[in-house]
Amino acid sequence: MTNNKLISPRKPRYAVVLFGPEGQGSFNESGLQGVRKSRLAGYEVDVLWVAGQSAQQRAEEMSVLGGASFDLILAHGGQGDGPVQILAERWPAQAFVVTQGSWSAPNVARYEVLQEQSAFLAGVLASQWSQTGSVGHFSGEKVPPGLRGRAAYADGLRSAGFHGDLATLFCGHQHRPGWAKTCVSQMIEQTGLDIVFAMIDGGRPGVTQACREHGAAQIGNVLNWVERDPEVFVASAICDSGEALFRAIQDHERGALPLGGYRASGLEEPELVRLEMGARVTAKHRAIVEEWAHKLVSGQHLIELSYSGAEFSLPKAELVS
Repeated sequence: MTNNKLISPRKPRYAVVLFGPEGQGSFNESGLQGVRKSRLAGYEVDVLWVAGQSAQQRAEEMSVLGGASFDLILAHGGQGDGPVQILAERWPAQAFVVTQGSWSAPNVARYEVLQEQSAFLAGVLASQWSQTGSVGHFSGEKVPPGLRGRAAYADGLRSAGFHGDLATLFCGHQHRPGWAKTCVSQMIEQTGLDIVFAMIDGGRPGVTQACREHGAAQIGNVLNWVERDPEVFVASAICDSGEALFRAIQDHERGALPLGGYRASGLEEPELVRLEMGARVTAKHRAIVEEWAHKLVSGQHLIELSYSGAEFSLPKAELVS
């Protein structure tokens, strides 16, 4: 007797890779929001936390995802460029996505939410805010999106007429609040900066503590830090990078994943990219920021994405957690 029972096809499985200590960091928090949205939409998504610092270490930890267990592996953030390059060559039949990255291959798609646009607007605001003529930029690893963000911030300062000093530092670690506090404290003490744009993840509490103790204002990134701590944060360069994960998964399910290609979203979608400003920002300064946002969306201004200025020297202090 013939069995005419239909067999349902297997649902695709997705793996999202987050870099850093589990549960830490605003960028990773945004990634988890993308995971939750994907799961609510009915997608089967696993999460892997990777703690390694080098590309080789990260690739080794990600190797547990091999064996064709997942239809798509998504590395969240520029930290994924190095390990995905290693694994994409090792597993040519495996499809990958890197969000906020800069490296692609025939089996790798790039998805990006344009942090540099909100970083540029952070520079515009900082140019108007500073009373000391000294402003700061602080970040962790020198990955491409961080470098682009720093360059965009500097371009925003210049474009809005800032003629003061910019102190900029990559401390080498995204998730060490004690080290971040040491670095930012020394930056403030040595330069007199009164506002700092911090593109940092798990180290954020250290930056905030340093700003609070020294009376400096902070511009955050990725999430709405103004809402969370309006006493320290005057603005936040919103970049909903987790939405890129959801859209990549959605595109894969539809058969529209741009392997070997690139998709980006920016200020034209303000729910994803904008400069969120707090109550302390004046109407005059808001109008200046909005004017520059219009110039970016309309194409009247193209952001300079390279930076050749001096960098603040790392403190000669023992690394603290």
